[in-house]
Amino acid sequence: MKLGLFLSDVDGTLVRPDKSLGEPVIAAVQRLVAAGVPVSIISARPPSGLLWIAERLALPTPIGAFNGGTIVRADGTILSATHLDAGVAERTLAAIARPDVIRWVFAKGQWHTDRLDDHYTPRERVTSAQDPVVCSDFGALLDAVDKIVAVSSDHDMLAGLEADVAAALGDEAEVARSQPYYLDVTAPLANKGDGIAALAAALGVPLADVAVIGDQYNDLPMFRRAGLSIAMGQGPEAVRKAATHVTGANDADGVAQAIDTILLSLLGG
Repeated sequence: MKLGLFLSDVDGTLVRPDKSLGEPVIAAVQRLVAAGVPVSIISARPPSGLLWIAERLALPTPIGAFNGGTIVRADGTILSATHLDAGVAERTLAAIARPDVIRWVFAKGQWHTDRLDDHYTPRERVTSAQDPVVCSDFGALLDAVDKIVAVSSDHDMLAGLEADVAAALGDEAEVARSQPYYLDVTAPLANKGDGIAALAAALGVPLADVAVIGDQYNDLPMFRRAGLSIAMGQGPEAVRKAATHVTGANDADGVAQAIDTILLSLLGG
């Protein structure tokens, strides 16, 4: 392939388990950019959780938030956004309303939750770079929902809930886990396959010349559409099997390994 663009997932991929951006990854991204390959990021995170990464990596390219449902410039300007249908959002919230699930709604630039949690709330504060708004009624948000998340420490239950919600909503929504403990529901076009297509089009790069890297089930749509796909070493077996290549885990800066051993070799580097 003629490598024209590299797109990276963030959590479980670009950043370490503690959500920090390792110096080896920063240096490797800079080597790839210096070799003439644009780099961007695409994530289930809201824009607020991505802008500092784009700044730290000095990325001039547009980036994809909410699995690509929102395309935003590195300065925070939103170029495009797609929202869940209000009726679909209402049905989703009803379907995931159960005692062992915390419900999050990202809408109107804010993260809303029906209750705080000692484990997941602090983690999401770091990930989204904002504080939650606690509310018991999401009704006023239904016309502008970017993402709904079902949060639970019961991974098996959440996998079953994923299947149930996906069957109930069909093609009216994209339903996929971004982590074993997060089940994301977004608009149909807010998936990483359509997301990387939008980012590639913005840069004038054919999808056949795009390389992507990720670690979870919500990365599979972009694996299917990119010319080259790389899975993180700690990702689920099904994700690893779906990729063209497998690199090291994120706690070993696997993105840096992938750039140096796979991508730069395509350029003769």
